[in-house]
Amino acid sequence: MFPTVHAFAGFPHHSLAAELLELEAESLRAPGSLRDRLLRAEDGRTKSVEPAAHAPALELVNIGLSFGGVVALDGVDLKVAPGEIRAIIGPNGAGKSSLINVLCGVYRPQRGHVAIGGQVHRPVPTQKLAALGIARTFQNLALFKGLSALDNITAGRSYSTRSSFLAQIAGLPQARRERAAALERAQELIAFFHLDAYADRPAGTLPYGVQKRVELARALAAGPRILLLDEPMAGMTATEKNELASFVRAAHRRFGLTVVLIEHDIGVVMELSDRIAVLDYGRKIADGTPSEIAADQKVIDAYLGVAPENQDGEGI
Repeated sequence: MFPTVHAFAGFPHHSLAAELLELEAESLRAPGSLRDRLLRAEDGRTKSVEPAAHAPALELVNIGLSFGGVVALDGVDLKVAPGEIRAIIGPNGAGKSSLINVLCGVYRPQRGHVAIGGQVHRPVPTQKLAALGIARTFQNLALFKGLSALDNITAGRSYSTRSSFLAQIAGLPQARRERAAALERAQELIAFFHLDAYADRPAGTLPYGVQKRVELARALAAGPRILLLDEPMAGMTATEKNELASFVRAAHRRFGLTVVLIEHDIGVVMELSDRIAVLDYGRKIADGTPSEIAADQKVIDAYLGVAPENQDGEGI
């Protein structure tokens, strides 16, 4: 099982570990959390209580996508509830990144549709993603390496700019207000992701794990409701994965996000996710909670390998 934020005691930067622990505790105490399951004490016992029914934040219906004779997605259905962390896993070539690209409108499926907050799109309008409340990160870093971390994060607010280029050059009142609002949001995220020491440094000179935090902060600069994370832990050390996983968890709670997570690290997936969908050869073969997925024989055969209760290889 992937270590939780409480395993941070061994980190070289104890102050960061303590701040992350406090950040997680504060987010748990905050009212109005959109977590899929809320813990409630009743008759001295703790039980899981399902929230009231909501329309899906995201829904894919019978998605079919092919490239020539190669089928990438075949009749995939998926619902993502508001406020949940929804993981999508599967072997290489299973169709995970294709699914994210359909959600973003990069790929246009030949069959099916995507609904965002109940509104059907055929296809999703890529140019309106930010206005629809969707942001994403990428497998490979997509930062402006010559710009500072602060300027990279500020760029995440560009969709909301209404003043013209000339108004910005002349420093007219509307342009100044938009710039001030973007800087205020960026500085809030700099503090939230503990990037103060890196704010003025060029993004390309920062450690890899810090660049990942900058990219995540930039995705949140626009104030999205839905965050798509495409293999956010790729290439990171175990320490960096622990840090980023805790920041994802804290941001999910703090900002009331719905998160769609594609990730190969099963420990990360099991620790963070409320529900998991499994793809294999472009088809969804399983869908359920982490414990259900870990025990599903089809998933074990296609992806996980040895079942948790048989990790020592008995009978194999």
